[in-house]
Amino acid sequence: MVRFGVVGCGGIGTEHIKRIMNTLSGGTIVALNDINEEHAQSLIKEMGLNAKFYADGHELVHADDVDAVLVTCWGPAHKEYVLDAVKLGKYVFCEKPLATTADDCLEIVDAEMKQGKHLVQVGFMRRFDAGYVALKQAIDNGEIGAPLMLHAAHRNPVVDDRYSTDMAINDTMIHEIDVLHWLLDDEYVSAQVVYPRKTKYAADHLADPQIVMVETKKGVRIDVEIFVNCKYGYDIKCEVVGEDGIAYLPEPATVQVRKEAALRRPILMDWKERFVKAYDTEIQAFINNINNGTKLTGPSSWDGYAAALTADVCVKAQQKPGEILPITLKECPEFYK
Repeated sequence: MVRFGVVGCGGIGTEHIKRIMNTLSGGTIVALNDINEEHAQSLIKEMGLNAKFYADGHELVHADDVDAVLVTCWGPAHKEYVLDAVKLGKYVFCEKPLATTADDCLEIVDAEMKQGKHLVQVGFMRRFDAGYVALKQAIDNGEIGAPLMLHAAHRNPVVDDRYSTDMAINDTMIHEIDVLHWLLDDEYVSAQVVYPRKTKYAADHLADPQIVMVETKKGVRIDVEIFVNCKYGYDIKCEVVGEDGIAYLPEPATVQVRKEAALRRPILMDWKERFVKAYDTEIQAFINNINNGTKLTGPSSWDGYAAALTADVCVKAQQKPGEILPITLKECPEFYK
């Protein structure tokens, strides 16, 4: 039984606590930390948790009865708790980002390699989505031949006024950044951003939509449309064009209805509904790996670094529309291959 301590009990933290206690097997919650003690204490009471509240997140990480740390607090605080846990030899499941800079991610990478054991899994849940897994199998099995191009879209119905242009990369496309290079088993070498005509629904300070174009080492050209005020729904698209055919990311399973001279199929509006099973699967895999003593199979600290550095370049490319900027990753250590 993996005993979890949770640092950050906001929206995603609360969702993970509930799935560990109510949906998944092999784990339990023994400690909570949050800047809002009242909220954390209410979770303990409402869910009947046999858990202790810690006002200091580092005290939670050091607690003897905490086997693994779930880091779901504010992004800029991720590094300090992940690094603390790794130096203690404890497992960490960290929601994205692993850290807010590529250099900070590399510091975690170095600390993990010194432990000689894979301890960190980053919460890029799309690798555990059944549709993406099936798409990767089709590519790996050579069903469409060598990939030549990839077209993707990440559309949200609406965002609030706090959403900024750079968040289209760091909060939205970051998932494509991780999952697409995993799909292709390839690495990025350059990025470019162009801006189509702006939607009337975007706030004055926000460039929406955006198109990010990246190239991989193998020469695959990728374009990702980011459109966060599309209005009609939450829609994730991925089309891989190969030498012998085209493979598509499956649509979410919804009921098709024929009515009033029309064929209708509902479109999801909430991202949590779209990937709820992937969230379950990624954390269950993390728990199983720990309980079985096997190597972690989810996105690693190195994947967190690769995503952070790529995102940094894409944000710079936003500021230089049309200019192609190089993406230069460090050589991946054998430890992560």
